[in-house]
Amino acid sequence: MSANVTVRGSDDVTASEPAAAVEASEDVAGGALGPVGRDRTVAVVGTGTMGQGIAQVALVAGHPVRLYDSAPGRAEEAVAALTARLDRLVEKGRLDATAREAAVGRLYAAQDLAELADAALVVEAIVELLPVKQQLFADLEKVVGDDTVLATNTSSLSVTAIAGGLRLPGRFVGLHFFNPAPLLPLVEVVSGFATEPDVATRAYETVKGWGKTPVRCADTPGFIVNRVARPFYAEALRVFEEGAADPATIDATLRECGGFRMGPFELTDLIGQDVNEAVTRSVWESFYQDPKFTPSLAQRRLVESGRLGRKTGRGWFSYAEGAERPEPHTAAPAEAPAKIVVHGDLGPAEPLVALFEAAGIEVRRKKDDGGYIRLPGGGELNLADGETSFEYLKEEIVYFDLALDYARASRIVLSTKEDTSPGTLAEAVGLFQALGKQVSVIGDVPGMIVARTVAMLADLAADAVDRGVATAEDVDTAMRLGVNYPAGPLEWARKVGFRRTSALLGELHERYPTGRYAPSTALVRRGYAEDAEDSR
Repeated sequence: MSANVTVRGSDDVTASEPAAAVEASEDVAGGALGPVGRDRTVAVVGTGTMGQGIAQVALVAGHPVRLYDSAPGRAEEAVAALTARLDRLVEKGRLDATAREAAVGRLYAAQDLAELADAALVVEAIVELLPVKQQLFADLEKVVGDDTVLATNTSSLSVTAIAGGLRLPGRFVGLHFFNPAPLLPLVEVVSGFATEPDVATRAYETVKGWGKTPVRCADTPGFIVNRVARPFYAEALRVFEEGAADPATIDATLRECGGFRMGPFELTDLIGQDVNEAVTRSVWESFYQDPKFTPSLAQRRLVESGRLGRKTGRGWFSYAEGAERPEPHTAAPAEAPAKIVVHGDLGPAEPLVALFEAAGIEVRRKKDDGGYIRLPGGGELNLADGETSFEYLKEEIVYFDLALDYARASRIVLSTKEDTSPGTLAEAVGLFQALGKQVSVIGDVPGMIVARTVAMLADLAADAVDRGVATAEDVDTAMRLGVNYPAGPLEWARKVGFRRTSALLGELHERYPTGRYAPSTALVRRGYAEDAEDSR
């Protein structure tokens, strides 16, 4: 008896700028650990957007492909849809007509699971319900050969749990594609507790032969991307909940200052607030309610109100016809100071010094342990360090946020206490406007926006590496390719400095003593290793 298969929805992560379409690649001969041969059938169960996308990748790579869906007529509809997609590739010059004809000749709609008996690889892309997936694979084991690789495209369930009841759990693996599958290069190859190394290698080599960039990953909640990416959404929501900035300003900060392709509010509107919140909640619950993954009450209320994003016409922003997108708060023009004094080394903000000089601002240097900019009126300008301006009772402190690249950043974000003099704030605003930057002033929130987000991403990334989830290289690759981050979290933390990153989280932990911001041992260890290297 066949499992009750239903189509799953879209993943939590969605491309903001897809790469070029995958083209056919030559077959690669391989032994026991090599890829599945191009003459062998690849079956896809579930014919929604993701199932069709995976089928297209395998089909264009040269495999015979069989599609199955328990809903009557769905497999045939998927075949028609895929044929139309191939036609569009021909029209765009990405596939020649001969290859299109050959591909269509290798594409079949299966009426029953029994028709998948000769498949060398079966990939499941159905509803994210554990019992339904378990039943499907139990049924498949009765049909396919013992050497068939069984794979799930789950984004939120345990690969180990799905395979738990199988007779041969060693041939089971996770192949987590990203939406849209034909365009995004990343595939997380997830080894469950019982997955045999040879099977994981075979799956890895197969998707690599399809033109994808696979990364190896242990079976952990959220795998790599959906685990490490949580702070990108969570910290933005936290800043919003504290009343420090509105969604449009937070999005603009992370795009124009942080270098991210999309801001978290516009991205979750695209993904679907319900989908994003469900993944966050699933990871949080899977980690036994670890405070580092705590969901947002503001997002929960948005979901409860039915404002799910683009698909419902309203989320954080309105998508009604004619609706205007809110603009980020931007400071009015201010006069730039004629000169400043830079005390000590500004660390990752040191490139600003050359930019100030190029803008005609006189810069004096004082060699001390300061690490700040003294404004003419006496105020101090400091890179976000996890502290707040209001803690300095006598001094006037203005914080500025971390940027991926201060030369290319089009927006700089400042924060200060309410009673900072207008003159001091105007000097700080004018200083960055002299560089041609837009300036946003947000509330006095520790760690600001980009700095705390990057620190948390780096913390979760380092922790995942030290726990054996994936290598540092694979984590950075996954975050760059899976969610279009401008840099891998560990790559960025190395540039900022692991010690500085850990110290920022330590300051946040002191101000929010819940455990959420306590730096992981993995991050602290890297800070000490960095100190040891510097002292040589």
